Amino acid sequence: MAIRGLVWLTILFAAAVLIAVMSTLGTGQVLIIQAPYRIDMSMHLFGALLTLAFIAFYLLIRLLTYLYQMPARFALYRMRARSAKAYDALYSALNHLFAGRFARAEKMARTAASLNPENKPAAALIGARAAHQMHEYARRDGWLAQVIGDWQEAKLLSTAEMRLDARDAEGALAALSEMSAQGARRHYARQIALRAHQQLKHWPQVLQIIKSFNAQETSYPSAVSWQRAQQVAAEHLLYECRHEAQTLLMAWHSLPVSEQHRPRTADLAAQLLIALERHKEARQIVEEALLQQWEAALLRRYSQCAGHDPLPLIQRAEAWQQEHPDDPELLFTLGCLCQQQKLWGKAQAFLETTLHLTSRGGERAMLRAEAYLALARLHEKLGQHNEAGTHYRASALAFEAQR
Repeated sequence: MAIRGLVWLTILFAAAVLIAVMSTLGTGQVLIIQAPYRIDMSMHLFGALLTLAFIAFYLLIRLLTYLYQMPARFALYRMRARSAKAYDALYSALNHLFAGRFARAEKMARTAASLNPENKPAAALIGARAAHQMHEYARRDGWLAQVIGDWQEAKLLSTAEMRLDARDAEGALAALSEMSAQGARRHYARQIALRAHQQLKHWPQVLQIIKSFNAQETSYPSAVSWQRAQQVAAEHLLYECRHEAQTLLMAWHSLPVSEQHRPRTADLAAQLLIALERHKEARQIVEEALLQQWEAALLRRYSQCAGHDPLPLIQRAEAWQQEHPDDPELLFTLGCLCQQQKLWGKAQAFLETTLHLTSRGGERAMLRAEAYLALARLHEKLGQHNEAGTHYRASALAFEAQR
């Protein structure tokens, strides 16, 4: 624009110079004869009239051109006004949607779609979400059917999210399956798939999705909830396989290593295997978990893994005692194992040491009550009924104190 103005300024200066030069020339005359008329004028006047005529002709041409283009200009003006109105309606629809005024949002979305076809996909998504919030699922699906073109992934992801929110997990997974491979691998799409599989109780798929999250080593704030979801899925998967030992072991080995080392999951797996009389596998699971994390619940479970041969477990527990000499949970476990092996003296010594250690504070009162009960049963097997009765009473009082 600046260059154009400079050119016009140069032309005006050139014209001024030309006029000034011509004005210094001799005084010529212009004679125009058209019988019976005769026009006689100076050269300067003729130049001025010629210039005025050119200007008038130029303005006339511009006026005719403007009049000729007026219908197109009016149509363009109307289109721009309609487009501006459509964008205002789309903006209002978004405002109403996020403000929770869903009926107004749907109405403005319909207005935006009717005023400008280019707004139709975006308006349809807004209308679908507004109808979904009002539980008008038929209208929601009608809106989604209007989304075409480059908005397919947005349509499918929104469909999956809304169907999942309506407890239609199968519909959500069906929508995600239509997405491209690249779109289905997006973080939010996999989050929706995870929730859908959780609703359908597809625990292997839940664990597979969480495994892909962990493989990316993402630092999303929801990483803690993924760990919780992984734990819940693992527990449900193990519980569903509780009726057959081989299936249960296959489910256990399919779990991530981090989940196998989690005390609660290892304790559940050992409990289910013990119920199926697979004590050897239960023992291995508990021992591996204890190597990763020393946990009282696992020590309690360890005493149940002996089966018909508690001696190897006693030897392993005594090796642990070198590292944890004053752990009352370990001593209680050793006492129970020695009872199973009928090593009455060692069992009594371990259980009495447990009572001595748990008398120092009240945080292990339940363990103290169980140690009294184990000692009572031990004395009862030995025929020492007075001592057994004393420990039974002490155990009852300790259990009562916990209520």
